[in-house]
Formats: sequence, C-alpha cells, structure tokens
Amino acid sequence: MLTTTESRSDASLPARASGPVSHRPGSFRGDIEGLRAVAVLLVLLGHAGVPRLPGGFVGVDVFFVISGFLITGLLLQEHDRRGRISLTGFYARRAKRLLPAAATVLLATLALTWFFLPRTRWSATAWDVVASAGYAMNWRMAAESLDYATVGQAPSILQHFWSLAVEEQFYLVWPLVMILLGWVARRLRRGRDGLLLLGLGSIALPSFGWALATSPTDPSAYYVTTTRLWELAVGAAVAVAAARPRGVPRAVAATLAWAGLVAIGASAALIDTPSGFPGYAALGPTLGAAAVVGLGSVAGRAGPALLLGLPPLRAVGTISYSLYLWHWPLLIAARAYLGDLDVGPALAVVGASFLPAVLTYRYVENPLRRSAALSRRPFAALRLGVACTVGAVLSGLLFQLLVVPGTPATVGSAVPLRAPADPAAPAPSSSWGAAALGSSPRDSPAGVPVDRVDSITPDPLRVGSDVPAAYQRCIVDQATATAKRCVFGDPSGRTTVALVGDSHAYHWLPALDPAAKRNHWRIVLYAKATCPFVEATVIFAGRPYETCTRWNASVRAALRGPDRPDLLLTSNAGYLVVENGRPATTTMGLSPKLRQTWRGMVDAGVPVVVLRDGPHHERNIAECVAENRKRLTRCASPRARLASGGGPAQEQAAEGLAGVHLIDLTDAICPADRCAPVIGGVLVYSDDNHVSATYMATMEPRLEAALRPLVPAR
Repeated sequence: MLTTTESRSDASLPARASGPVSHRPGSFRGDIEGLRAVAVLLVLLGHAGVPRLPGGFVGVDVFFVISGFLITGLLLQEHDRRGRISLTGFYARRAKRLLPAAATVLLATLALTWFFLPRTRWSATAWDVVASAGYAMNWRMAAESLDYATVGQAPSILQHFWSLAVEEQFYLVWPLVMILLGWVARRLRRGRDGLLLLGLGSIALPSFGWALATSPTDPSAYYVTTTRLWELAVGAAVAVAAARPRGVPRAVAATLAWAGLVAIGASAALIDTPSGFPGYAALGPTLGAAAVVGLGSVAGRAGPALLLGLPPLRAVGTISYSLYLWHWPLLIAARAYLGDLDVGPALAVVGASFLPAVLTYRYVENPLRRSAALSRRPFAALRLGVACTVGAVLSGLLFQLLVVPGTPATVGSAVPLRAPADPAAPAPSSSWGAAALGSSPRDSPAGVPVDRVDSITPDPLRVGSDVPAAYQRCIVDQATATAKRCVFGDPSGRTTVALVGDSHAYHWLPALDPAAKRNHWRIVLYAKATCPFVEATVIFAGRPYETCTRWNASVRAALRGPDRPDLLLTSNAGYLVVENGRPATTTMGLSPKLRQTWRGMVDAGVPVVVLRDGPHHERNIAECVAENRKRLTRCASPRARLASGGGPAQEQAAEGLAGVHLIDLTDAICPADRCAPVIGGVLVYSDDNHVSATYMATMEPRLEAALRPLVPAR
C-alpha cells in the first residue's frame, strides 16, 4: 500500500491534461498523487473513529489499485524503452524505496511498545515485528482472526502492515509473469498487451470469486493475499489498457472519473464494517479508483484532477507511505497509555503522526530514493534492503528473547490446571483460587480486593498458555459451519453430558472435565467461537453470522441423533439477533430465541442446564494486573457497573421453563461489591470476559455440587 512515488522522474513536469499515459517516460500524474492523499486520509480518519467515515478502511482498496497501476506502468515503460524488464533493477528500486522507512518504523514501534504497551502485549508485538519485516503480517493476522482466544483482544500495534505484505507478495510474482508473457508473445508473434490482459484476468477472476465465496463467512478473508489479488490486478489492467490508443471522449471520461471519486467517498461513508470484504462491497472503491486513474489523464482539468491536483492534497500524497506507517503505532500506543480515545484526541494523535512522517520522508525515504550511487549499483540497493529486513527481524527476536519476561514458547501449550501454572507458586490447597472463598463467597474476606498478594497464577504475562491444547483445538473458528465433536470426562461413562455453545460455554471445561471423570460422565463438547447455541441468526462483526446459524443446525441434528445426550449443558455471552430481517437493538432480544431453542431440546427428551454467564469487565484484567502487581485494587471493577454478558437473557429465557435449570455461580467469580482480580492467589479473568482456566479449575467442587443432582443417573 502507498508504495511508490517512482512514477515521476525528479526532473519531470506534470503531464498535460490530454497528454500521454502515466507510464510514458517522464510523465507525472498529480491527480494520482492527490488520490493517494484521499486514500490515506480516509484510512487515518477511519482509524480515528470519525463517525461519518465508518468505512475509511476502503482507502486500502484504493491503494491497491493505485499500486497495481503505477508499478505495472513502470514495468511497461521499462520494457518499451529497453526491450526487457530487469528484475534486479525492479527489486532494487523497491528495496531502497520501502524497506528503510519500514525498518525505521518497526524499530520505533519496539520502543513505543516498551514505554506504553502493557507487558502482556510485548511478546505478540515482537513476533509482529518479525512478521512485518518479512512481509508476512497478513497471514499472521489471518491466522489470529480465526483464533477464538484473540477475539476481543486489543489490536496489534503493527496490524496495518498486512496491506504492505499483500503488495510485496504480489510483486514477487507479477514481474515474473510479465516477463513470461512477453516471451510467449514474442514466440507466438502476438501482441504483448493482449496476453498481459489475459494473464491479469486469469489472476483477477479466481481471486474475486474466492473473495465472494469466503469473505461473508471467513474473517481471515480480509487479510489473505488470495482474496486481494484482483484489486491489484484491476490497477495493473488499467495500466496495460492505457497503452492502447484512447477513444473515450473527454466529457465521458470526466463524468466517469468523477463518478469513480464519488464511489470512493460514498463507500467510506456508507460501508460500516469490514465484514464481507473484499467481496461485492469492495467493488465500489476498487472500480472507483480504477476510473480515476484510468480516465483522469483523458479528462484533464475537467475531471477529478481539478480537485486532486491541489497542492495540499499532493503534499499529503507525497508523504502518504510514511504517514501510513506512522499513524497506527502512535494511535495504538496512545490508546494503551491513555485508555479509549474520543474522536478529538484520536484525531490529535493522527495529526501528530504527520511530524515523524515528514521527517522520515525527508531524511530516510528521499535521500535513498534519489541516491545516485544506489541507482548506479542496484546490488548495493538490494544489500541495503536485506540489511533493513534482517536488522528488523533480529530486533524483534532480541526483544522477544531479552526483553519479554517469562514468555512461553508457544501459545496454547498444555498447562496442568489442577496445579499452579507457575512452578514458583504454592501448591494447591484449601485456600487456592475459588476454594479460598469457603461456603459463603459473598461474606468471605478472601474475595475482597487487596493491593498485593504473595503470588499470582497463572502469571498474567503467560495467561495465553493457561489452557491445554487438547481443549483449544476443539473449538471451531468463525469460518467453520460443521459441528466438531470432542469427548472429555470419562469416555466410557454411561451418562452423556453435551457441553454446547461459544467460548463462554467452553471455558467451563476445566471445572467440568475433572468432575466428569470422578462421576463417570462422558462429556461431548460442541463449541464454536463467538457463536451461542440458539435457533436464530446472530450478529457478528456487524453482519449476520451465517456459519453460526448452519453450525447450530448441525449441532441440533447431532443432539437429536443416535448419540443423543442425557443432559445438555450450555452457556453463552450476550449477542444481538436478527429479528424481522434486522438486528435487534439489545442483547435481550436473544432471550426468546434461547427459550425456543431450549424448549425444543426438552421436547426432544433432553433436559437442559444453563450455566449463567459471568460479569464482563470494562478492561482486560490480565493486562491490568500485569501493570499493577503492587496496586491490584486498581483492577477491581465495581460489581454493579459491570456488563452482565449473556446472564440477564439467560435468566429471562429459563424462568418458568419446565425441564430447564439455571446454575448461577457468579458469587464465586465476583464475590464482593468490587470484583477482585486475584482470589486465592489465582488470576480470575484472562481478559475482560473469560474466566482463566486455572481459576475455573478451582471452581470444580462448586460446579460438581450444583450439577450432580441434575445429571440423570443411568
């Protein structure tokens, strides 16, 4: 994204209004520079939370088109001038243009992380630096978007590098394809441009088809290269088509180009969620940008160049690459240090990012881009790029190894839940975790928040590895619609209990599994990330969650089949549901749908037990504890002010419903008027809404006592 100003030579002048195409030697398109400014400003304002621009992220799509157009135009220009394309020269230009600025920001981001981000994010940031330096951040983001444990977590301080990764992966391949198609054209004595357009079509059509197929249901589709290639290919196709004689009347070109600019703005104003991108909704900004860059030179001053060529916009477009690199790390650091920012303060931070952007452009980008020595010696430019990449990777690794304290080797590694995760912590006892509360949690002094405790297990820096991998691999991601069945407890037990729901059902497993082993219950788990067990369509990321609806149907069929359980155990967080084709206004709309679902299971001969959802905090408790080990009361939230998650809807749905029982163990999770972050030496929450696996394991006796009378004996 925002990858190049190489489309002009330093001595060139702007092309005349009706002048030649953009890849003509010496040509410069001021309107494209201004379009860069529009794109980056949309991204910045969208990230700052400006209410009227919820779809500011479409600036990324605009950048992909601009990049495909300019880079392909440069390669065509070189081929026309020299009869060949130099891969060494191409990659050398990109190395000196992109990598030094990127490495500068990556190193600065490590410093921002050290000073401003909670320690719980240090390890992830270090790996993000490695992935970003290697231009693989989009695949890392895609993997994390499917990991239920990362849902609701603070965004990565380097999240924006995903789009740069997509571009560079495209440009590892596209110049090679151009060279191959040029060779084929010479052998067949056919026109080069026709073959290039055919090649681009063979890239764009499958990519767009894949985007349409996956983006409505798969959150990783937003980041992966395969769903984004078509946008770059559209820009490249415009560059190839621009080499042909133009027959579009100027008035028509101006009308279409202005319509393209309006389409970009309308997309930013009307699209309110990235869910479903880059599918049909991405056509607006993509084709809009294609119209502006493809027809702008024909339209001349009658087209968007009248606006986009203004000096202020061109100035912003000039520094757009550095501006894009800097704004997001500064915004995330400010939010981590100051808390959630209103639009005004967020805009101030975004405005402040212009200063390092200008400095980076002036003292890093420009000197290297214009270096005569590096231009004469492309291998020297390549060595510079390798040095920047290796230096950034090593910095991330050294930060991980030397700075990040107590970081586990992998997230999701098995941790014994009936013993402390920290070997230095005391062994389990009657005062361990929820056991410290005794028989009357609301009256127990162990539940009152204190500033200091002797030890905290799991360590908040390692809370991500607090759940055994055997549990984690059984919860299916957002893209999966088929029920996955895992067995716990006593596999040969005669009594079968089905645990069904989202991660708020799943997080009871550390307490249920050992209780089931002792009572010879067979536990069958069906769990899907951010998907409650309900016969309705819920809303996720602003859109109907269709894979959740299909997963629910699959689970209901399994529960009513030959392996019908003796008891259904379920829980869930709060969700909006679709009512009469529109999202409900509150999570209480979930209540009648839950009631309907549970009644259906009871009618099928399966009694239902609902585990009431616990309170949701306003902050990430593990992060707060990591930063306030000697002032833990700062992390104690007033019980009366906490969001109640799915609890109220569950209570209302279960009231008076025969065959349905509600178990409420909230008092053992938040026993006092202010919820203690650590009870009995155990960290209670792993984030702002999930109980930590270790603390849940200490809930085993309470869950067993409440559940045993309700489990049918066989």
